[in-house]
Amino acid sequence: MANQLGSLVESIKSKVRALKKSKKNSSNKPYIKMDKSSSVKVEIRSRKARKLIDKTLKAADRPGKRTLS
Repeated sequence: MANQLGSLVESIKSKVRALKKSKKNSSNKPYIKMDKSSSVKVEIRSRKARKLIDKTLKAADRPGKRTLS
């Protein structure tokens, strides 16, 4: 009976060790980079355009300054 219990404990230990090793290997894998969808690309372009329009309007409100920075 004690021999069966010992072998059961050893098999559980080896399975736990194998699981720990597989977790370590899977955590080192890099993420897969996904492409942006067309709607996200349009959103990014519209945000950039909105910022540029705001900057231009702000510069137009102050005719004495010539920089658009």
